[in-house]
Amino acid sequence: MPRMNAKPSSSAQVAIVGAGPVGLGLAIELGQRGIRCLLVERYETPQPIPKGQNLTQRSMEHFHFWGAEPQLRAARTVPKEYGIGGMTAYGSLLGDYQHDWLQRQLVRPYYFTDNERLPQYATEAVLRQRVSELASVQTLYGWKVDAVAQDDSGTTLEISQREGKGRQTLQAEYSVGCDGAKSVVRSCAGITQTLAAHDRLMVLLVFRSPGLHVLLQRFPGKSFYNIIHPEHQGYWQFFGRVDLGTTWFFHAPVPLGTTADNFDFRAYLHRSAGAEFEVEFEHIGFWDLRFAVADSYRAGRLFVAGDAAHSHPPYGGYGINTGFEDAVNLGWKLAARLQGGGGEALLDSYSAERQPVFASTAADFIAKSIEVDRQFLVEFDPARDRPAFEAAWALRSGDAQSEVNSFEPNYEGSAIVDGPAGGICSALGTHQFAARPGHHIAPMDLGCGRNLYQELGEGWTLLLLDADAQSGSGFASAAESLGVPLKLLSDSRDGGRERYGSTRILIRPDQFVAWVGSETVEDPVQILRRVTGAA
Repeated sequence: MPRMNAKPSSSAQVAIVGAGPVGLGLAIELGQRGIRCLLVERYETPQPIPKGQNLTQRSMEHFHFWGAEPQLRAARTVPKEYGIGGMTAYGSLLGDYQHDWLQRQLVRPYYFTDNERLPQYATEAVLRQRVSELASVQTLYGWKVDAVAQDDSGTTLEISQREGKGRQTLQAEYSVGCDGAKSVVRSCAGITQTLAAHDRLMVLLVFRSPGLHVLLQRFPGKSFYNIIHPEHQGYWQFFGRVDLGTTWFFHAPVPLGTTADNFDFRAYLHRSAGAEFEVEFEHIGFWDLRFAVADSYRAGRLFVAGDAAHSHPPYGGYGINTGFEDAVNLGWKLAARLQGGGGEALLDSYSAERQPVFASTAADFIAKSIEVDRQFLVEFDPARDRPAFEAAWALRSGDAQSEVNSFEPNYEGSAIVDGPAGGICSALGTHQFAARPGHHIAPMDLGCGRNLYQELGEGWTLLLLDADAQSGSGFASAAESLGVPLKLLSDSRDGGRERYGSTRILIRPDQFVAWVGSETVEDPVQILRRVTGAA
């Protein structure tokens, strides 16, 4: 019978359904802010399926603020000196044509931390340990949610033991579904989805093969490998390292009706790699390639995040990173609402900011990559016209760099951001050092070996680059009157003003810029009321 990891509580401020990486991240985000949480998870331990491996620099900033960055890096399964870059090949891994792919180090200067790579279950183990250190978070592992309801005063969850007969009723002011693509919370909330099915069955293989490691030593520093092949019409065959030298995973399209028993997966792996090697299978599973996005991420007191809000093929490592951003965006807003520093419009802004960012991620990056590869395979064939193929192939490496540079989720169109006229919330953008409302703030050296990211407040931060902290006294008084936690941070050294392009920068708790100005031409009270949803 599953053990209860903490004495169950019948009530909390926030109930979180699902302790995958997104639910755990949300629990930490809320728990560190003193919000009482209940975290319900059907599995006692993380499931050993190596999905969600690529963690961006932005996701690692979250681990920094969650107090778990060193622990996560220590859990890495591929030695740091080996590298975690990617590669795309034509036809087979060992064929004649390869180029670098998804080189996220290109945007490293715009973030405080390095990116990382490790299996999702290792990430979850680190997050579970951090959650266990927070007295404000109670965990119920081995329990599943059967039904969720809400009224004007709160939410009610009916839960039962996954392997037992125990049942409980939990109550919380708000509940969040981080419970995957088949979300019970989303269903009970009546939140509809927009689906784009591709009628494509995919296989996930996890296998052991030291021999494949030997074959791929010719590509040093690579940890994941994408193959495009005319037969698959733009859908990828995808190898990834789980560790260095032994364990691998493989995603690829298979015929409809394929089962674990009626298909030669060993031969498929050999064709994809372009050579034979020993294979010991550990897992064979299937999934349907589709895109799904919830039409809203909020229904009253119920919210969805991560795969419960959006799902897509595991191309480019966007899923887990998008989910972490959901958790951080919602976390600080729920905390502000519960602690009196934000209005109801602040909670509405969660869906208004995050939903279009995922829609853009799906359309402008993931689905687009399938279409671009499909068109390339139709137009170019080395057997038909090798010079034309090679010229087009040489251009693809630059296109891959462009993809990394242009993936810059932003909230320019948010109602709680002082963004440009006509701005929209999107995953498409440009990486810049300039401080722009709705965009992530780039790091900056503040002298004495300290970075801006080491000095940001837990709540809001007003960065003053024109004088000293006294020049922000109007904002300080306004924040105190509104119950908004605000830290004043001043730096008048040469260099900062020019880099950020503004002398006063109001930074949200999620490190996005809410407002910039060279002079205070508006009432600070009105500025703070607008950006906290209290206007």
